[in-house]
Amino acid sequence: MTPVAPNGGELSLALLAMGLPLLSFFLVFFVTRPRVTLSCAVSLVCSGLPLLAAIWLLAGHWRMEAPILWELTWMRGGGVAVTFGFLLDPLSLLMLCIVTGVSFLVQVYSLGYMAGDPGKAKYYAFLSLFAWSMISLVLASGLMQLYIFWELVGLSSYLLIGFWHHKFSASQAGKKAFVMTRLGDLGFFLGIIVLLLNLGDLSILGLNQQAATRLTPGLLTASALLIFCGVVGKSAQFPLLTWLPDAMEGPTPVSALLHSATMVAAGVYLVSRLFPFFQGSPQALGWVLVIGTVTMLLSSTMAMVASDIKQVWAYSTVSQLGFMFMGLGAGGYFAGVYHLTTHAAFKALLFLCSGVFIHHYATNDFFVMARSGARSLKVPMLSLTVAGAALSGVWPLAGFFSKETVLSALAELPNPAWLWLGLLGAGLTAYYTFRLLFVMWRPRRTQPPAGHAEHGEGGHHGAAVYWVMAAPLLVLAVLTALLGAAGPALESFLAWGRPLPPGAHHGWLVAASVVVVAAGAGLAWLEFGRAGAAQQGFLSRIPGLWNLFANRWYLDWLYRWLLDHVVYGLFSRLFTLNDRRVVDGGIDGFCRATLGAGWLLSLLQSGLLQYNLFTMVLVMALVGLYFLLV
Repeated sequence: MTPVAPNGGELSLALLAMGLPLLSFFLVFFVTRPRVTLSCAVSLVCSGLPLLAAIWLLAGHWRMEAPILWELTWMRGGGVAVTFGFLLDPLSLLMLCIVTGVSFLVQVYSLGYMAGDPGKAKYYAFLSLFAWSMISLVLASGLMQLYIFWELVGLSSYLLIGFWHHKFSASQAGKKAFVMTRLGDLGFFLGIIVLLLNLGDLSILGLNQQAATRLTPGLLTASALLIFCGVVGKSAQFPLLTWLPDAMEGPTPVSALLHSATMVAAGVYLVSRLFPFFQGSPQALGWVLVIGTVTMLLSSTMAMVASDIKQVWAYSTVSQLGFMFMGLGAGGYFAGVYHLTTHAAFKALLFLCSGVFIHHYATNDFFVMARSGARSLKVPMLSLTVAGAALSGVWPLAGFFSKETVLSALAELPNPAWLWLGLLGAGLTAYYTFRLLFVMWRPRRTQPPAGHAEHGEGGHHGAAVYWVMAAPLLVLAVLTALLGAAGPALESFLAWGRPLPPGAHHGWLVAASVVVVAAGAGLAWLEFGRAGAAQQGFLSRIPGLWNLFANRWYLDWLYRWLLDHVVYGLFSRLFTLNDRRVVDGGIDGFCRATLGAGWLLSLLQSGLLQYNLFTMVLVMALVGLYFLLV
């Protein structure tokens, strides 16, 4: 479909949404940082206005007839053109609302959570930088532009994850996230190079419309898989999935921002953004399905044994991202995008609720929270329950409907194993989610701790702080409850320009998923919820499995072994040997040869005239002899 140019209002709103967070970053970081209140006000205004602009654009283009494209030529030469601009279509408009909405709610919540933190102004500057990077990524009209902001999202997430850099674990987590996502981004960049050399055009519309016809099947598959490498790193998919749980060392609002709809969801957005391009290669979509399935199952098992509330939701995020990739890999464009939308609401709600408990009880262990009386905090406890039920796929919450669309897409595949694996993942999700909820709802057994503000996680500052943090929870709880009813409207909206196949409705599948979720929740109730339950899961009686899951399937151990024995033990040693023997040795040898030649020549420059004349005559005689013999 031919894109149209934006009018003045559309151009202004798009540039406003992209530019205000950047302006906020520079103002807060370089001008207003000493004045914390003013810095927070600037950041909130520059976060709220893009949200209003996004809602206005979405409402005004709900029935848009053509994509809106505005771009300028950035570089041109040798048949290659790289542009810079923005693209407004249903997917980017929906994602823009999600990103700006979550960013604004996190900033409001952070007013309470970060109260009293000495680096609060700098924290808000980094939030603004993150919002600018993510908004610009969502609106990017070309793949090179998207890649630039993709990297800026990685930089800003590194700054936020390691925000409490005085904690060694936080600085290590930030570095781990930065390095592991860079590994995937190397593949992404190579994929861009392949497309640039073979197409000369990196516009997203052009790639979706022409790549399948202008590239050979092998090149199309190779470029798609290379781009998916970046997705694997950014969205913490197998095998690069262990950095995301460690990223919980950052402030809890940062966790909500990273996990709900922004950084890690950027990978799902990229595959959805280039979905027609990926569809041109069934092999590439097959790998998306395989990686998503493996990730979903592995991370679900990790969540079953975790006691840190943030790590449970972190493993859950990795699992749900894998579930989204399963939907996309099965050909369900709407399934992946719809689950991304609902997940944004209930996962942000889960993390922000957890932040209230951490802030109040100064611990991340949900068993300790329960013993200290967590259920007495009514708003976060009820919101946590709503979000957990949505994550588990309980009717009539949003997660139920979006999970059904993914399962329906899997049911259309020729091999039924994918559907059974999807149902298994749904059962595991219900188990580890209700395990946490049942523990949290148990009556208090001890007095709450007297001290607060442990581990840099803020502190208790009274009712005002509590309600500043509770207000975003209520908004997200309402969205979690209502987004399920918006499914048909969203499907119609997203189907524009990309006719979606009619979704198959399997009554038996709905019944099967309900039974699976009920079984997972029922097992959790038997072990953790019923009166007199020992609150020890069945895995505690299988030490081998418990240790396997608790140690993340020993993936970190494998990475450490590869670093020590392959990277450091082999490559680093070879490079060091090459540097010392070849590079340094060659230079040292050349220097010795130069010194030796200088010493020989110095013998000819003794300062005695007769030796000089003798040398000259000898050289002339040798030259003459040469010509005589020749």
